[in-house]
Amino acid sequence: MKKLLMLAFAATLAGQAFAADPIAQRKDVFKQYKPVVGGMGKMVKGETPYNKDEFAKLAGELEALSQKPWQHFPAGSATGKTDAKPEIWSKPAEWQKAIDNHKAATAKLKQVAAGGDLGAIKVQFGATQKTCKACHDAFRKD
Repeated sequence: MKKLLMLAFAATLAGQAFAADPIAQRKDVFKQYKPVVGGMGKMVKGETPYNKDEFAKLAGELEALSQKPWQHFPAGSATGKTDAKPEIWSKPAEWQKAIDNHKAATAKLKQVAAGGDLGAIKVQFGATQKTCKACHDAFRKD
């Protein structure tokens, strides 16, 4: 019983440490992007059959994810095991514009996906990916 209590206590402490680590939190959110974008990309490229409902679901997930990582970039979180460039904090207006562009593109992708027009979806998926690349180019050490 004592070992079980110690294990539960250790797990609680580990969870609190993770919750207090903005670098780990933002990395966790960005890891969630990969399967979502990957699934959409396979449909857009024709690697898997296009499924309107599945694509729309994934587009909704991506739009929801696009709201989450930005709160995990507080001042002082530029050091440690991070790929974030210092420009995030030294150029806050540019950083915010990149965030806003990404959020707008994912919202539009969700809207276009609901219509089911694969041609329009391909165009907007490409535009959305460009917002990811632009942010990586300017604000991420690759």
